[in-house]
Amino acid sequence: MNEIKFPDMRRDVLDAVRALADPEYQRRVWLERRYPHEGFFDDFTLNVNTLYDDTQVLENPHQALGDILRTTKEVAAMEDLAQALDALFDRLGTELSDEEYVGAPEWELVVRAAREALAELERS
Repeated sequence: MNEIKFPDMRRDVLDAVRALADPEYQRRVWLERRYPHEGFFDDFTLNVNTLYDDTQVLENPHQALGDILRTTKEVAAMEDLAQALDALFDRLGTELSDEEYVGAPEWELVVRAAREALAELERS
């Protein structure tokens, strides 16, 4: 499956997954608030909202197939990312700061799952 219905939403998903996969970016942008240009903003919450609320790609990756995701491998990779984030939220809740999430032991699993998802999304 090469064509998708919502390419702009796919770009948003790619940007969010890319941010979750990059600890250096997280430190620089989310924690130190060193933004690449005037008017730019990004943080953990924005990316989570993109993936769960705005695109709903992590709510139900299978449902996103053909709309945002191209392959069943992408679906599986996004399911893994959802599991990593859900485990983080199950243990820590949803009200912590970016610094607290990034410093949590579970964060490494989120980054790893995001890197794998990003690789799969970029492969397609």
